[in-house]
Amino acid sequence: MNYVYILRCKDNTLYTGWTTNIQKRLEVHNSGKGAKYTRGRIPVLLEYYEAYQSKSEATKREYAIKKLNKYEKEKLIKQFNINKDKK
Repeated sequence: MNYVYILRCKDNTLYTGWTTNIQKRLEVHNSGKGAKYTRGRIPVLLEYYEAYQSKSEATKREYAIKKLNKYEKEKLIKQFNINKDKK
């Protein structure tokens, strides 16, 4: 599977990416070895993800999510509600 995900950084900014292994990618981001954007903003929290069969589908969706403004991304996160028990 291929996953598109949104992370919330410690400064409350959002980062969108794609991966084939969400847990491993989250660990890499939180170790400070992930994307340049997240390195200085750890820890990060997984807020949202979608699963796709192909890399092509996932990267197209990643691009579409990256074009959304923060308000629209927050709406996706709220509807997904992955961390409802942590807040």
